[in-house]
Amino acid sequence: MIVVQLKSTDPNDKDRSADEAADMAKKIVDAVPVPVVFWGTAVNEKDEKVLKKIAEVCERENVSLSPVEEPIHKGVGASALGYKHTVVASTPIDINLAKQLNILLGNLGVPDSQLLNDPTTGGLGYGIEYAYSVMERITQAGLTQEDEKLQIPMINNLGNEIWKCKEAGQPEEEVPNMGEPGRRAILMEAVGAVCYLLAGSDILIMRHPESIKLAQEMIDDLMAEN
Repeated sequence: MIVVQLKSTDPNDKDRSADEAADMAKKIVDAVPVPVVFWGTAVNEKDEKVLKKIAEVCERENVSLSPVEEPIHKGVGASALGYKHTVVASTPIDINLAKQLNILLGNLGVPDSQLLNDPTTGGLGYGIEYAYSVMERITQAGLTQEDEKLQIPMINNLGNEIWKCKEAGQPEEEVPNMGEPGRRAILMEAVGAVCYLLAGSDILIMRHPESIKLAQEMIDDLMAEN
């Protein structure tokens, strides 16, 4: 799987147009044989324009459109439904809001099989603890209460959060007890990955190859037969 972060479309950055983003998206989808996720900027008005255009030009390629928050769920949801794509339903770390958005998308006609749940990802400290606890509640409600709207696979945009944390890039002379910055950030991402996997994450978006390697080693250890 490849995740394309559409940062250049941010109105507060380069503010690239929906047409530019869609042209790039089509080239990527045509060039790779794996699933593709297009991740917007969480600026709803702009994301709606960009994701709807990507849905149109990538018709029937089943790309994943993200983040789809409640204010834009009708527009992006309808485009995803019409052009045969997957919707990443994004809510602010709340089990009830996550369920509600999944229901709203279902009412629109988007099947559960075309949904992913983004519960919002914290990168460090209280953020990761809060996200972890809410994800555990979602997972347990889906399993023990057999709530179908909370059995949607969860996706976490972990790398995006970890590498923008202040602690990931602070010079060693400022925080000598935290170790070398490059290694520190890699370990932060790997530890975060394990936390989210244990909480029920199905898809982790990660950035550094070494972090991915460490997380995969942990998965292999957990899956190993005694």
